[in-house]
Amino acid sequence: MERKVETGKKTLILHGTKTSAVLNSVLANLFHLKRDNAVKFSKKNDNIRPFESGGETSLEFFSLKTDCSLLVYGSHSKKRPNNLVLGRTYDHHIYDLVEVGVENFKSIESYVYDKKLAPKLGSKPFFAFIGEHFESVEELKHLKEVLLDLFRGEVVENLNLAGVDRVFVCTAISPTTVYMMHCALRLKRSGTSIPRMELVEVGPSMDLVVRRHRLPVESLKKEAMKTADHAKKMKNVSKDPVHGKLGKVYIPDQQIAKMSLSNDVKGLKRERREAKQNKDHSKKQKINPE
Repeated sequence: MERKVETGKKTLILHGTKTSAVLNSVLANLFHLKRDNAVKFSKKNDNIRPFESGGETSLEFFSLKTDCSLLVYGSHSKKRPNNLVLGRTYDHHIYDLVEVGVENFKSIESYVYDKKLAPKLGSKPFFAFIGEHFESVEELKHLKEVLLDLFRGEVVENLNLAGVDRVFVCTAISPTTVYMMHCALRLKRSGTSIPRMELVEVGPSMDLVVRRHRLPVESLKKEAMKTADHAKKMKNVSKDPVHGKLGKVYIPDQQIAKMSLSNDVKGLKRERREAKQNKDHSKKQKINPE
């Protein structure tokens, strides 16, 4: 069901027919980072080919079944080793896809650091995208957009900076490769009211080599970008939890003395008639005195 106002997006993480030890670790680490808002399938899934016509049917079915609008699909083959497909859906139909190869992967478990710095569940991450290729290369612009959607979590209007304790640093080292690392933020004394910030790598880190990507169809993109129509604020109208909608009506002061009365008012006619009769009677008395 389409929503004009989006709630938090859930992520579906699943395996292909064949995976490698590296890819299994990648998927497990991604699930760890998204564990407050993600669903992970442990069984292998056959006949999923996201970039082929009809090969996305299973992904769309699982998206509907789990109510997930973000997809992470891992597979491994000789032609495409350690292959990761990141995708988004709209109304549980494939919206867009980015396929990357994972290289030089280092898992969360391989990093040694003070565990007090470990990012807290549900915290909001910063993002740093370094490199001009994120602005000039279509594939990396698309990858940047999908990564932001994947990790940003619940959309909020206000943010407590104390809850921002980590950052994803993505560096475009070539037109096709992005080095991505996950760091914790450590606040140090700086001699001023603003603390000095240091980055401590907590994992995972990896190179993402873009292989294929599929942009959304223009008509679907236009439909997905629709936003809720905001009702115009009505003047002098308020809402009350008990009485419901209340309105104020302003009436100008009535100048009764200056109001013109209609000549066909019955009461006025009667008064005039009686006054005329009294006047005629007084005249007769003056003419014929007793």
